[in-house]
Amino acid sequence: MDFPEGNGPLEGLRVVDMTTSYAGPTASMYLADLGAQVIKVERPGHGDDARSWGPPFVEGTSAWFASANRNKRSVVLDLRASGGREVLLRLLDVADVFLQNMNPSKLEQLGIDGPALLRRNPGLIYCAMSGYGLDGPDSHLPGYDLVAQARSGLMSVTGEKGGTPQRVSTALSDIATGMSAAIAISAAAVRQARSGVGEIIDVSLLDTDLALMAPRIAAYHAGEPEPAPSGGTDSVLAVYQPFDAADRTIVVAIGNSLMWQRFCRATGLDELAHEDALADNAGRREHRERITARVAAAIRRRSAAEWLRVLAEADVPAALVQSLSEVVKDAQVTNRGSIMPVPDSNHALVSVRSPFRLASGPAPRNERFPALGEHTAEVLRELGYSPQAMAHLAATGAAEFGTAEPVRSGGEEGSLSA
Repeated sequence: MDFPEGNGPLEGLRVVDMTTSYAGPTASMYLADLGAQVIKVERPGHGDDARSWGPPFVEGTSAWFASANRNKRSVVLDLRASGGREVLLRLLDVADVFLQNMNPSKLEQLGIDGPALLRRNPGLIYCAMSGYGLDGPDSHLPGYDLVAQARSGLMSVTGEKGGTPQRVSTALSDIATGMSAAIAISAAAVRQARSGVGEIIDVSLLDTDLALMAPRIAAYHAGEPEPAPSGGTDSVLAVYQPFDAADRTIVVAIGNSLMWQRFCRATGLDELAHEDALADNAGRREHRERITARVAAAIRRRSAAEWLRVLAEADVPAALVQSLSEVVKDAQVTNRGSIMPVPDSNHALVSVRSPFRLASGPAPRNERFPALGEHTAEVLRELGYSPQAMAHLAATGAAEFGTAEPVRSGGEEGSLSA
């Protein structure tokens, strides 16, 4: 099948991203990966908070920041200055999408809240990203990944059995919220392209983590006992958990009764396969402790590599519990190019390829993260600002220009003034 050439299905979508930290930048990065033009609007001096997240730093660049900001251009504006606000409004007048994660009252003070902007640009897709959402008694509170994991109940089911609740040790809430925002924006962009209608999108860390907890919440509401940290042994499925082989830990995921039969034969536990009481998942759950004790004893007798081979031949899902040093060398990961070196970093910085593959774009878009204010002059020229107008913005502190291209106050025939 022949696909149209281009940078992705969102090519031509103009995105202005004023978010900081990780959820918003993840959302705009996925849109950029799909071909959107993303302008990252940052604060003077230090820009996105994530630029300072570290160590590790590589030649002054935060590894965290680099991982969520490929394929973007950076513009630095001071929204406290009238000139800076005017630049932002001119950007938004021609934008298709605007992402922000500021306090709602501050947005209203600056005149960049959703209703105000849609009055100026009725086709704008306005995405508000926050800790708790745009309404409700706690909508004004700040939110971070840790807080969302705690409040959503996600931490209450995570950790060793009998131990203290634990945070899932990655920016889970942020990344999943970024994905949620990208989905909603992409859907709104379909309608925008058809009818020109804009949208106000409300995405929060708490709502995202509640969605991640959906099966646990549904089970509890249906009468399941309230769950607690269990070391990953209390899935609705049995057997579905880690086991220690002779040399290291593996996980086994038995998803149905036929798989259970194959697993029992492969592990020499044929008598369990023939027990009527274990014929379905409900029975296996009822006898979980007895079953897992038998399975654990069997798994301990052989190495992890042996078990992975045996279980693969039996078509039973299993895997090593890998360290990151193993993950980045995993043959499946490397073969699919999932770890991408940041250009011009001598492989010292990487980002992770988006979790989707499009046949129309087999080579992923992978432009280096922008330096702070690197594209201010370029973007302002596109908006029609003259060199004199840009020099005035620089002199008043309303805009900052990166080192990539100096701003000069010399005249330029035919240029537009701001």
